Amino acid sequence: MPQLHRDGPVWIIDFGADENRYSPDFLDQVEVFLDELVADREPAALVTTATGKFFSNGLDLAWVQAHPEQFLTYVHRVERLLARLLTLPVPTVAAINGHAFGAGALVALCHDYRLMRDDRGFFCLPEVDIRIPFSLGMSALVQSKLTPRSAVDAMTTGRRYGGADALAAGVVDAVHSEDELLPAAIALATSLAGKDRMTLGTIKERMFAHVTAPLLQGAAG
Repeated sequence: MPQLHRDGPVWIIDFGADENRYSPDFLDQVEVFLDELVADREPAALVTTATGKFFSNGLDLAWVQAHPEQFLTYVHRVERLLARLLTLPVPTVAAINGHAFGAGALVALCHDYRLMRDDRGFFCLPEVDIRIPFSLGMSALVQSKLTPRSAVDAMTTGRRYGGADALAAGVVDAVHSEDELLPAAIALATSLAGKDRMTLGTIKERMFAHVTAPLLQGAAG
């Protein structure tokens, strides 16, 4: 389960040490942490990361198989989380410590900056291979964060990007060794933590209005 730590003004959400799939309980905990961050009025920034082999493997497919009647409600809840992270009124940095697949990769894309390990882990949108088309909001999210060429490659081929490939394609902003990844993310977040929340939040809401509209429309459906 996710854990929250603080390093000066930086709030660090560690998704955990397993596959870190987005079960309802997992989502509950992340939402509590985000509520606390938004309610706090001090200068702040957010770093998300995890421990071990995975950043996140995305949707909890075992839970979905056990609760098929709740699938759409569950997906819409994930869409709400994507919209919230995308427009969070503090700077956000993803420290991608390992595999980021499916919705795990989408969560990473919601951050302002993405750093990745240079020697381990893949960023991958496997939806084309597992026969789950992207929702309109998810499609808009990927296209808002990647170049047209990289978006086509990532969305239509299911390509697995290692650190160097992800950097070359513009999927991530920097790569680091395992030991340097989290300190680099914290340093970047700290350098941005003084931004005015109301101003930054408004900028993000307007910048990504074309993404959040379909995400939240689906979530409200």
